[in-house]
Amino acid sequence: MDFAKLFIDGGWVESSGGGFIEVINPATERPVGSVARGTAGDIDRAVRAAAGAFPGWSARPVPQRQRYLRALAAELRYRAPAVADTIVSELGMPIDATLDVQALGAAEILDSYADEMDTVTWEHKLGNSLVVREPVGVVGAITPWNYPLYQIAAKVGGALAAGATVVIKPSELTPLNAYYLAAAAQAIGLPDGVLNLVPGTGREAGEALAGHPGVDMISLTGSTGSGRRVAELAAPGIKRVALELGGKSAGLVLDDADLETAVRGVLRNCCRNSGQACSAQSRLLVPDHRLEQAAEIAADAAAAVRLGDPAAHGDHLGPLVSARQRERVLAFIDGAVAEGCALVAGGSAAPDGFPVGYYVRPTVFAGVDPGATIAQAEVFGPVLCLIGYRSAGDAIAIANGTSYGLSGGIWSASSDRALAVARSLRTGEVQVNGAPFNVRAPFGGYKQSGYGRELGPYGIEEYLQTKAIHL
Repeated sequence: MDFAKLFIDGGWVESSGGGFIEVINPATERPVGSVARGTAGDIDRAVRAAAGAFPGWSARPVPQRQRYLRALAAELRYRAPAVADTIVSELGMPIDATLDVQALGAAEILDSYADEMDTVTWEHKLGNSLVVREPVGVVGAITPWNYPLYQIAAKVGGALAAGATVVIKPSELTPLNAYYLAAAAQAIGLPDGVLNLVPGTGREAGEALAGHPGVDMISLTGSTGSGRRVAELAAPGIKRVALELGGKSAGLVLDDADLETAVRGVLRNCCRNSGQACSAQSRLLVPDHRLEQAAEIAADAAAAVRLGDPAAHGDHLGPLVSARQRERVLAFIDGAVAEGCALVAGGSAAPDGFPVGYYVRPTVFAGVDPGATIAQAEVFGPVLCLIGYRSAGDAIAIANGTSYGLSGGIWSASSDRALAVARSLRTGEVQVNGAPFNVRAPFGGYKQSGYGRELGPYGIEEYLQTKAIHL
């Protein structure tokens, strides 16, 4: 494994450009390493390698592809401590959560795809026709910085299970972890060219990948703006595109819910990974008559959240990923204050005890108008806004009243009421009373949160074409 090189066609090779991208530790603000800065020429080499490997890989029987996926998962588990340390250093997510979610979670996803391959109907008879499910071809996977290896596994696992080959372009902010997957692929003897890694900037390597004529499908997780650009670049080639984009999810507390439990649950959801989660419930909707009480609970819960060194064990938040991200979040906070939103916890002032690092205090605004900027824009930081509602119908309208539709939550003492409201939300997923995430359930969005689904059998089917053979 060599961070100064690219992984193409089963080996570590030099970039044609000779440039490098420095990776910064967000807790120390110091460099932790650098990776090769891939060029359009490097992307072309990787796509050609993936295209060359496609006929052989797609022809392998399902059990063989399953064995490779399971071996890849096992190799990642073996490397999990090193993977976790690396992600902590480049992302700033605390070590305990990083090991569980980012490192071991990636391995779990690969194993789940291997399991779900047994549930896919690869072919079936329909009258005088044989309907066959075949891999889409070469997949370009453009992945984000906030859940880096987890999201890489979500794309690569589904594509490899389907029989597609892949070129990965990881985020330039957190690219180091992707090298462990490439090294694991090499260690288990994954056939050359099936998986390729080209780090680089979005404008250079990412755009080259999205527009490359040899790529059959692009899968992007990123901002809504990035999704628009990728769709634009893919359009001339009529490529299949899967987009998992932004969110402004609501945690909706019904009038029969335990308010203390619900408010603290939504605050915790909003602050996970320091708020850097596209599915974070960053809007808390409560009945008007309980708004003041909810604000007190949320402020108390926010004040109790500790910030800390991400390399240290314990339950605390780390920094945001970069100085630019911190500036963006602080600008949203100051803008909300300027708009007249009531700040009840946190704020844009630097947290005590952290003269170094891109830390932001958990912040709560109360009595926010549903149309306020802070209630409509994806902040991507530990910022929660409380919004009052008059009735369940009013709450549903507010929850659905953004351009996004990725996630959401319902809190109620009645499972029937919660389910009825959940069915009314225009989102790709809904948690009821803080239910745990399921890596085998489909994940993706409505509206400007994107289209396409990842995880479970849905994440395999995303990379399959359907052919009818008439007999």
